[in-house]
Amino acid sequence: MALGASHRLADGVEAVETMTRFALAVLALASGVYTYLGVRSILDGSATAVFFAAMIYSCAVSVAIYAFWTYMARFFPHITSRSGRTGMLAIMALGCAMIIAMASWLNAAALAGSAAVEQHLAETIQDYTADLDRAHENALAAQSLLPDIQRASERFQRLSDQEKQSGALTGTTGAGSVVQLLAQMAAQLRELETGITASREQVTTLFAEGQARISTMRTLLSSPGAIEPRADKFSEEAVALTGVIASLEQTSIAGSVKRAAEDLSLGFIAPVASGMEADLVNRQDTVIATIRTSVAAQSKVLSDAANQILTREPVPERRFVPLSGAEAVLLYASDFIPSWAGAISIDLLPAVLVFMLSIAHASLRKQEQGMDFAERITAAELLEAMRVQRALAASGVDLEAVTRREPEAAAAESAPTDEPSNITSLDLPAKGPRKGPQA
Repeated sequence: MALGASHRLADGVEAVETMTRFALAVLALASGVYTYLGVRSILDGSATAVFFAAMIYSCAVSVAIYAFWTYMARFFPHITSRSGRTGMLAIMALGCAMIIAMASWLNAAALAGSAAVEQHLAETIQDYTADLDRAHENALAAQSLLPDIQRASERFQRLSDQEKQSGALTGTTGAGSVVQLLAQMAAQLRELETGITASREQVTTLFAEGQARISTMRTLLSSPGAIEPRADKFSEEAVALTGVIASLEQTSIAGSVKRAAEDLSLGFIAPVASGMEADLVNRQDTVIATIRTSVAAQSKVLSDAANQILTREPVPERRFVPLSGAEAVLLYASDFIPSWAGAISIDLLPAVLVFMLSIAHASLRKQEQGMDFAERITAAELLEAMRVQRALAASGVDLEAVTRREPEAAAAESAPTDEPSNITSLDLPAKGPRKGPQA
């Protein structure tokens, strides 16, 4: 039964030898084709130079993969020593690493290069969208000061009108120095209000332009067709969008508001009291001092609010970096694990065949070691042994005497001796005289 199983296993190994070579050739050819596609995506130059360079590289990869796995399938199953197998496994690991380095990542680029570039463009759109929104918020932050400025301007103007009509502050009606000062403060705040309102229109225009650029980039991302021309147009839109974001950062009016707020206090010039009576002059001086204090307080509030806006972290400058399919596959490898697995499997699948052959040959050796010589001998070996026997008989060698003498010699060697001896016997068993061939 063991002999039949051993023969069937040996016949199976011999039968799949052709299939093994065919499988290695097909896998090496497939890896070479995808390597060619991957190499073309990263080479620059004329179409002819790129074609020949990619073709030569892919052919070299195919030959290297086929030769490496052919050698492994030929030698590894027949190495039985532990040191030899350890060395071959180390060579196999080194070869697999080199195959992945020279072919597998290019195969992955051919399988998922376009998808990886689209992933890069999608990530870039998200980053630019966040930058645009942040720049827009920073530019509009100064708009939050507009209600405070409007209230302060209206308050000064209302006090001016009340003083002019009813003398609410000094007790004397008329357009005196207090009315002039209050009207002056209201006019300065209105100028600041006008500047903030004008900046809002500019910010709105720039933000609309940035949104249009992002919309165009999204359209390019979702459009069908080759990725290379779409990536080129995407790069142009990204550069234009970077300029829009920079313009938004520069349109922030927070710095201008801070300077204007400080001018309210530092540039305050109190007019000379215009009253004709001493009591009116004293009242005017008192009101002007109060106005100075109010202007200083209002200036500090606006300046502090502008400082909070200016301390916001600015939008960092972003530069779009175009990537080839191979570079994008490496950068976003975690997003394309199935493509990487397929690319690596094409190159390393022969290792499974090598281990299968190793297991088959190991089983053959184990079965043969448990069989007698008569069970292991083949018909050809039996015919050869019979030919040798006839030649020895024709030479006059008594094979029966030699056969009887061998068990006796073995029994004598295994029998215990009376005294141990460390001297090796060099006597040879007696043999019959060797005769020449018969006439």
